[in-house]
Amino acid sequence: MNQFFTTKPVKFVVAILLLALVFVVGVYVGTNNRPEIEKVMGISGKETAVATNADFSPFWKVWNVINEKSPNAGKISDQDKVYGAISGLIGSLDDPYSVFFNPEETKSFEEEIAGNFDGIGMEVGLKDKVLTVIAPLKDTPAYRADIRPGDKVIKIDDTPTAGLSIEEAIKLIRGPKGTSVMLTILREGIEQPKEITIMRDTISIPTLDTEIGKDGIFVIKLYSFSANSTSLFRKAIKQFVESGNDKLLLDLRGNPGGYLSAAVDMASWFLKGGKIVVTEDYGNDKEPEIFRSKGYDIFNDKLKFVILINGGSASASEILAGSMQDNGRAKLVGTQSFGKGSVQEVVDITPDTILKITVAKWLTPSGISISDKGLTPDYLVEITQEDIDAKKDPQMDKAVELLFK
Repeated sequence: MNQFFTTKPVKFVVAILLLALVFVVGVYVGTNNRPEIEKVMGISGKETAVATNADFSPFWKVWNVINEKSPNAGKISDQDKVYGAISGLIGSLDDPYSVFFNPEETKSFEEEIAGNFDGIGMEVGLKDKVLTVIAPLKDTPAYRADIRPGDKVIKIDDTPTAGLSIEEAIKLIRGPKGTSVMLTILREGIEQPKEITIMRDTISIPTLDTEIGKDGIFVIKLYSFSANSTSLFRKAIKQFVESGNDKLLLDLRGNPGGYLSAAVDMASWFLKGGKIVVTEDYGNDKEPEIFRSKGYDIFNDKLKFVILINGGSASASEILAGSMQDNGRAKLVGTQSFGKGSVQEVVDITPDTILKITVAKWLTPSGISISDKGLTPDYLVEITQEDIDAKKDPQMDKAVELLFK
């Protein structure tokens, strides 16, 4: 009898312990087998809100492993990790012109759009995955330092540019007025890399100049398609008409582009209403959007018109020049244009972050994709180092010759 009462409580305790062990093991197994996203605490908006069959568990698994094991995890805020993940997502598009801007980068982008920022004053892009100068802006530190369209930037100070995005490179190049940056460049015709140190300054984006050039030719030098470029171009056209001249030269060399609407408006001075200026091709089931001339068309067929382009002519420059070439309104002289024929849309992601994403490609009126190789001039004319040293401009000379034919 005593043995019964002694053994029973022991068995009861053992049973309780076994149940507890099973419970603990069950909780452990359940915790470790639950979806990784459920292990992440304190993050708002983590619910899947898109229609997709993609498996997101690897992402959250990596998130948790980073927080558990990386010694640097505590140095980076969760929000910055999200920004980094978004940048990686955009990188999967393999498109150098689609980019996410964190709050600091958004502020810099908005300052640039406003037309004033501190830096050296040059437009860059990725060409064959190499950071390449599209064009230095006129009368800026880069322009005065003899940075040229087509220069390949292989190092910014001590940082190699291989693998950098455009925005990462721009962030390194820019800086406060009065500070300097050293660019290491490769240039066609120069065997060894060249180091150029440039003092940063406040950059005001130039727009347009007019002059009476060789033999009385009216020259419009357009440096950018900025917000005020349409009104300035209108004034320049008025000056040209009042001069009684019939020979017009538009210099788009080194013009990296700008607003599409400005290019369409400028083209409208030379095209009948309804003529195609450019087509936005979305590359899917969505109908392409065609931008047509507004039909100002104040010039008759007697107008002699030549446009100068080079490797620094990009974006809106290529739209305007391409529309004139395809519609038979002007001859192009110079070298191949840059080939930046993609359309970016800026989307507000949060109150202080934005996404600039490529949504379409530009096609000339004849259907040529500007992105593929740029524009081919009607008359290919190179400028050599010897020409530069002798202060000669064979492209301008060829334009003058054509205007007097």
